[in-house]
Amino acid sequence: MINQALAKLNRRRARVRSKVSGTPLRPRLSVKITLMHITAQVIDDTTGKTLASASTIGQDVTGNMTAKATWVGEKIAVAAKAKKIKQVVFDRNGRIYHGRLHALAEAARGAGLEF
Repeated sequence: MINQALAKLNRRRARVRSKVSGTPLRPRLSVKITLMHITAQVIDDTTGKTLASASTIGQDVTGNMTAKATWVGEKIAVAAKAKKIKQVVFDRNGRIYHGRLHALAEAARGAGLEF
């Protein structure tokens, strides 16, 4: 059962990644959500480099996962703006745009990122 769910997630992830690619003008904002942590990276796929990142790993962020996602969204927007990045392409990594992912995206938009 778990292998089927993982296979479905990988198929959705591949389908999204076939359509979403980061460029120097609009890098890709990739989000990884686990049971305990949330990580976001701004990636330029042409060079394969991570331009900015934010994560709850090693940070003292309290609250539920939606609050942590909001915190990461604000931090990634600040880090991207420090690198003079205003527009990104959102990579939801095969996940449904709901809940934690929605909270992260709205927080990033509220802090100044456009996607």
